[in-house]
Amino acid sequence: MKRRTFLDFMLKGTAVSLIPLNLVSCTNEGASTINYEGLSPQTDDLFKVMDGLKFNLLIKQGDKISGSDHFGFHNDFTAMIAKPNDSGYILWVNHEYFNPLFLHGKDLGDAKTIKDVEKELYEVGGSLVEVNRNEDGSWSVVQDSIYNRRIHAGTTIPFSNQTEVLGRKEAMGTLANCAGGKTPWGTILTCEENYDSFYGERNLEDGSLIASDYYGWEKFYDNPPEHYGWVVEIDPLTGSAKKHTSMGRCAHECATVKQLEDKRCIVYTGDDSNDEHLYKLISKNPEDLSEGTLYVANLELGKWISLDINDHQILKENFKDQLDIQIHVRKAAKLVGATPLARPEDIEIDPLSGHVYVALTNNKPKGNYLGSIMKIMESNNDHESLTFEYETFLAGGVETGFACPDNLVFDANGNLWFTTDISGSSISQGPYEGLGNNALFVVLRSGERAGEIIRVATAPKDAELTGVSFALDSNDLFVCVQHPGESSADLDNLTSSWPGEPGERPRSGIVVLNGPFMDQLLA
Repeated sequence: MKRRTFLDFMLKGTAVSLIPLNLVSCTNEGASTINYEGLSPQTDDLFKVMDGLKFNLLIKQGDKISGSDHFGFHNDFTAMIAKPNDSGYILWVNHEYFNPLFLHGKDLGDAKTIKDVEKELYEVGGSLVEVNRNEDGSWSVVQDSIYNRRIHAGTTIPFSNQTEVLGRKEAMGTLANCAGGKTPWGTILTCEENYDSFYGERNLEDGSLIASDYYGWEKFYDNPPEHYGWVVEIDPLTGSAKKHTSMGRCAHECATVKQLEDKRCIVYTGDDSNDEHLYKLISKNPEDLSEGTLYVANLELGKWISLDINDHQILKENFKDQLDIQIHVRKAAKLVGATPLARPEDIEIDPLSGHVYVALTNNKPKGNYLGSIMKIMESNNDHESLTFEYETFLAGGVETGFACPDNLVFDANGNLWFTTDISGSSISQGPYEGLGNNALFVVLRSGERAGEIIRVATAPKDAELTGVSFALDSNDLFVCVQHPGESSADLDNLTSSWPGEPGERPRSGIVVLNGPFMDQLLA
């Protein structure tokens, strides 16, 4: 797009008076010109960055963070908070799942024992680590900090408000932690996504258990699947946690928070599965997400539809109470007419316009291989509104140079950064030919190149880039490299060795990007 057309599109429907003055300036005609070029598509087993950037490896799977704990598998969402009354920061990191080959040396199958499962329980969930920026601009983990700890699939976590789910007020662990969010009061929201791979699922017709499709933990622990698939709130200072039932149970990708003037919150979350839905919670009380009204999006009507049992006769006929709706939120959403979407993943709110951006990764059974980024414009730019308009912001394809958008983040000047998630077995195949490895992109918001999409960094083989978040005190960007070498047949035939030497077992890790490109872009 031409610059003015692009800016008009980005700000369409915006009440200009709601744009902070310090952000309006970044759209001026005199904005600095970016003089760096992005990467071309890459297929090497390397993490590469464009000219004008450098990076350092912060931490990788298996690294010690304390005398008793180490960093878990397949890192995803990251979020930073400042330490209280001190210098330095605390970083939360999701650990979504693990590769049995890399954990056990082989796929154990039916030979798996309780000791093996105990080892697996530890590798998912999340890590809290204290991090500091060094004098040379790199970042490092503070070893043995009092804040360094693991919260994993064996950690006891209560349900908020003493809610009882299938006879228990607490659950064993958190798992399948994909993306998340951060609250204005300094807690972390971590989202349980593909829980059915661990403990299976419940058959809605007869109540029987459907076995998990991968890990088989239900053979070793009597943990019902209804204890998973929730949004979990964690205090990074203490490690205390609670599971919220208010946002429903599904394959949560993220939980993006917008606080209202009265301190109540709006939380947007998507269900990352084919033909599933987009939700938002309007909380009942200030700085509390444990109660509220949950809504689901109907794009055709441009409406958020309530999932309160008292608002629909069809919900009263199909569910015994509100908790039953929350447990089976997918069924409830379909009964009230929610729009099926192409795997709604990460959600971010534009700091300039207030518009809501949603990554729709793909829907292969429907022939949608490339995905898109959707923009939602709440009526009157009010996030509490129950009506909205929507449109496609960017569509994947050869013309735009990307496919399967996943994680999103806006920087302080309103540039949109996003990562892609083409499955390892599909990279450079079929509709993904010529797109190379998964990558990190930025959409320039201002200057002569406004609207241009720049490939900033590319992932090693089989990997995706996840968990993009900015440091609190600088322009530095944290990026997770997840599941390199995931399609390896065995340890003698590795498709990746990142970040080690050739032949070494690959490990997920976190890199931190900085350099003159970032400084110029965020000046």
